[in-house]
Amino acid sequence: MSYTTDCIKNAAIAGHGGTGKTTLFEHLLFAGGVIPRAETVESGKTVSDASPEEIERKISIHTALARVEKNGRKINLFDTPGSSDFIGDVILSFRAAEFALLTVDGKAGVQIETVKLWRNLESRKKPRGFFVTKLDDERSDFNKSLQDIKEKFKVDPVPFTLPMGTGPDYKGIIDVLNSKAYTAGTAGELEKEAPIPAEYQAAADAARERLIEAAAEGDDSLMEKYIDKGSLDAEEMHIGLVEALAANAFIPVFAGAALKNSGLAAFLDFMTDISPGSVSVKDVVIGADGSQQEFQLDPGKPLAALVIKTTYDQFSGKLSWVKIYGGRLSAESEIFNATENKKERVGKLYVCQGKKLEEIRELNTGDVGIIAKSPTLKTNDTITAGDSNFTFLPLRLPEPVHGVAVSAAAKKDDDKLGEFLVKAAEEDKTFRYNFNAETRETVISGMGELQIGIILDKIRVNQKIEVETHVPRVAYRETITKKAGAEYTHKKQTGGHGQYGKVVMEIAPLPRGETYQFVNAIFGGAIPKNYIPGVEKGIAEGMARGTMAQYPVVDVEVKLIDGKYHPVDSSELSFKLAARNAFREAMRQASPTLLEPIMNLTVFVEDKYLGDVMSDLSGKRGKILGQDDIGGGIEEIRAQVPQAELLRYSIDLRSITSGTGSFSVEFDHYAPISGRIAEDVIKAAQAFRIQEAEE
Repeated sequence: MSYTTDCIKNAAIAGHGGTGKTTLFEHLLFAGGVIPRAETVESGKTVSDASPEEIERKISIHTALARVEKNGRKINLFDTPGSSDFIGDVILSFRAAEFALLTVDGKAGVQIETVKLWRNLESRKKPRGFFVTKLDDERSDFNKSLQDIKEKFKVDPVPFTLPMGTGPDYKGIIDVLNSKAYTAGTAGELEKEAPIPAEYQAAADAARERLIEAAAEGDDSLMEKYIDKGSLDAEEMHIGLVEALAANAFIPVFAGAALKNSGLAAFLDFMTDISPGSVSVKDVVIGADGSQQEFQLDPGKPLAALVIKTTYDQFSGKLSWVKIYGGRLSAESEIFNATENKKERVGKLYVCQGKKLEEIRELNTGDVGIIAKSPTLKTNDTITAGDSNFTFLPLRLPEPVHGVAVSAAAKKDDDKLGEFLVKAAEEDKTFRYNFNAETRETVISGMGELQIGIILDKIRVNQKIEVETHVPRVAYRETITKKAGAEYTHKKQTGGHGQYGKVVMEIAPLPRGETYQFVNAIFGGAIPKNYIPGVEKGIAEGMARGTMAQYPVVDVEVKLIDGKYHPVDSSELSFKLAARNAFREAMRQASPTLLEPIMNLTVFVEDKYLGDVMSDLSGKRGKILGQDDIGGGIEEIRAQVPQAELLRYSIDLRSITSGTGSFSVEFDHYAPISGRIAEDVIKAAQAFRIQEAEE
């Protein structure tokens, strides 16, 4: 069945790991009549956790997409991973959805990943709500969770459902919006509609009054009616809630216990009747001149779509997930890849229920579907009907923070390993793969040890490639600390034309970050102009490998002050060799020193771990720049730390914070090192050069 734009809703279910996202997703599909029974995560048979690694680890690693059809509406639901290692899949879901539902464990309350997701949603101004889960667990407390939400996010959430009892006494929920109750079911039985018990009527009335207030805040005319009459009728209430939520003016909260199929019907009614529709979506495009412009989703516009995700299926091949922002995408039609400036023909189109693909003829504006086996499409590509003067703003993804150097144990597997890593980097845009020519290593990097470990396991198990790993080498630099001069004469006679070139130069340190400056101070033709390029090439070769540990040399001014040439035997090669050796000799006399990369580090931790984290950073030669309480019991620490101390920081921080901390890192500058640290770096470099020569 094809749905028009006004009948399509998209929602992302996200939250801290272990808060019951996949269980809620599975039971929503059961409640919506999509599946005959809801499976448990432990069974390995849920709709969303379908990959071997998800089944084995019993966690979500990839975003899953499925739909529920109710009252003429199509509700696309994204089930997202809870671990920060897979934040890329959460971000693509936020981009494609109009509404985000954050799950909160009724016993644990708001946890750190949920706080970080909230901040991401705040930056997008995305409408969102909460679902307090597992209220049938002992020691669960809806009111305490509600208070936690208030305190951590500085909002006044609006309950759309209320629990009837908690823990062993949990009986079901009250649907405040529709003034009815639902008694909890069992694993194989849906909840049942019932009148609101008398003991909960007062709480239901108070909650409904709060709903009416939220509705009135959505529209000035409704606010006037509310002030005049003291209430709103059902139709006015509905209009106000829709408008207010689309404007992100209030935060709805739901209660439930998914394993008892409780709280699901009311939430699906909310998705059908109140949640923002696709027509409310505005996105951002980049114009031909590089300017950013607002793009209003509109079925009346020509085809416009964004590739939000790429996967590779064992049977179906390459699958490109697309969100349609304008027009209609049809199977067997011609499209234009505006990012690559290439035309191609779409083959088959699909929608999915988890890993199950269902072939369709077209996708309308607002919908999310899959193009199979596209030759050019990749994540972040823009699709249009013809030549386009815009592309969609790429997904805003964090930079990787954990890297590992990898190599195939058998050289014959190098190409196969590279092919797999290229595909893995396309499937998850927070995973990077590149060859570092300076350190001569293939380095893979991502958001954490778990993400990297899963990829390495897939290489060993699926590709049958044995992979060796080690901590990546740091790209150190060398520089000088004082002025020095040197001269060198390159002279060689081998019969016939010889080689002759004499170079006299002075070198001096430059301010950090200025890299290199060449000054030609030759007068009187001591070195002809046509040989100066050879001199510069020789200096470049000398700077490529310094005299301490053969690291590149930076922040040096080289002044060419004199030289000598032979009318027959001189050549550009002669002056290149003379300049290279003169530079190296001058550097030895200029008190060379090693430089190490210093990184800007931002750490997010629960306040109870603040002291331990700051102490650890001090032990890593870190310089604390500041700290801020960013709300939700989360502290932000800003520091500058040598890169060498951060190569395993994702592991260290996970250990210190019981897996709750996270961080971002970026290069800032190079700084001198000396003493024992420098000696160790030089020894390690020498050992590497020896090993390199032996290989």
